[in-house]
Amino acid sequence: MSDKPANFLTNAIDADLANGKHTHIVTRFPPEPNGYLHIGHAKSICLNFGLAQQYNGECNLRFDDTNPEKESQEYIDSIQADIKWLGFQWAGEVRYSSSYFDTLYEYALHLIRNGDAYVCELTAEQAREYRGTLTEPGKNSPFRDRSVEENLELFEQMRRGDFDEGRCSLRAKIDMASPNMNLRDPVLYRIRKVVHHQTGDKWCIYPSYDFTHGQSDALEGITHSICTLEFEDHRPLYEWFLDKLPVPCKPRQYEFARLNVNYTVTSKRKLKRLVDENVVSGWNDPRMPTISGMRRRGIPAAALRNFCDMVGTNRSDGVVDLGMLDFAIREELNENAPRAMCVLNPLKVVFTNIAEDHLEMVTAPVHPNKEEMGNRSLPFTREIYIDREDFSEDTSLSRKKFKRLVMGDYVRLRSAYVIKAEEVIKDDQGEIIELRASVVEGTVGANPPEDIRPRGVIHWVSASKGVKATVRVYDRLFNHETPDRGSDDFMQHLNPHSLEILENCWVEPGLEVLPPESCFQFEREGYFCIDQHDSSPEHLVLNKTIGLKDVWERKTS
Repeated sequence: MSDKPANFLTNAIDADLANGKHTHIVTRFPPEPNGYLHIGHAKSICLNFGLAQQYNGECNLRFDDTNPEKESQEYIDSIQADIKWLGFQWAGEVRYSSSYFDTLYEYALHLIRNGDAYVCELTAEQAREYRGTLTEPGKNSPFRDRSVEENLELFEQMRRGDFDEGRCSLRAKIDMASPNMNLRDPVLYRIRKVVHHQTGDKWCIYPSYDFTHGQSDALEGITHSICTLEFEDHRPLYEWFLDKLPVPCKPRQYEFARLNVNYTVTSKRKLKRLVDENVVSGWNDPRMPTISGMRRRGIPAAALRNFCDMVGTNRSDGVVDLGMLDFAIREELNENAPRAMCVLNPLKVVFTNIAEDHLEMVTAPVHPNKEEMGNRSLPFTREIYIDREDFSEDTSLSRKKFKRLVMGDYVRLRSAYVIKAEEVIKDDQGEIIELRASVVEGTVGANPPEDIRPRGVIHWVSASKGVKATVRVYDRLFNHETPDRGSDDFMQHLNPHSLEILENCWVEPGLEVLPPESCFQFEREGYFCIDQHDSSPEHLVLNKTIGLKDVWERKTS
């Protein structure tokens, strides 16, 4: 057992174990392979796999592949990769709803033989009219009272492909007057003459999600079928099928509140539109709320798991502030990310009192609070880069307001010398192109003389030994708190400043040979990672994961 706080699901499982209803817990994660997983799915993954771990049970991965027109192997592969990256492993082999198509077909025949299903020839438009509304009952299909023999023959013709798509469907015979719209004779099978990525051209009829889901749970011995609240109204149908069919067991469905995060869109349809219209570079663009996008941005799997734990599990819908995720990311990276130095907007500094070929190795900790992570060596040379924002010609700036380098004053370079700014070199347009300075001898790892008081500490990189890099600075993709609600097109709320590409950045040597996805805290800049796709030792590409503190401001222009 874990020390995680109890919730309504753990209370239910505890009760089932205590009264002997179950002795072994089996959950499942059943994604549709029609898109990439997003942050909402991460919550479901952590919940289903986490409960299985907590109770020494099992969690199955089962692809709900009943809609082959929108499914592909690409999505199947990405989903498996996401689950593994999050730190979970499913029980046994990967499962597919399509593996149960033969059994589901037999179950459909069972319903027909018992008078609980019929072949209906209403068109889609007619079926909507017959279905009724939330305030008015539906009416029976004129095909509802066909004989068992006629229904069996028509369903066999559907299976053989004798009918065109949309000509007819198999429906359950429940109650067209039910206040629950899901019980108004739902569709069990529809004709789809497409090749399936798992079963090929064996089938031209495919079962509906509602008909597939519960029976697949039963066939796998699922004890607790956990889904989001939008399926609460489907639970009576889930239970109706289990009661009517000769299933090996009867799982119980439980619903929890889905994860909604502000400034975020999670609709697969809308995310696909962002990809199709080239608003982003793909499903794994670091601005996307997909798991693969968050991974590429450098968000640690542990931070995402911790965030899901922080959100908790309940039955009340709400919206979580994106700042909670940011907090979890910073907590994880601050604790574990090694430190390094990077100059995003370089200004060259030339030291006039050391030799041109000067090369000195200075030592800096890999992590200031973890001695076990060791030290790193940094080359100090006659020419270095500092950030332009770390220098000012304005000598009137007070030390309290500007703790960086000012003309004629001193500052310490991180883990290196105290230096003094002495001369500014400008181009014909008056832009500073170079700074001349001097080092204060004997100040590496030591205090300067009493009459020298550095304003502060700034970061730097050797100009001759540093590595040039491209840095992508990301911001929120949307500048509206609820971009996909209301009548406005969510695309109107895109943040035009969500990506800035900096081509002339410099990092300390050694980072270019580290593996993709390596994360760092660039001192005084934030947390960054090596891009998993575009970076190479010859061309280092870094993605900004998050700043050291929340300085995001809503930008509308």
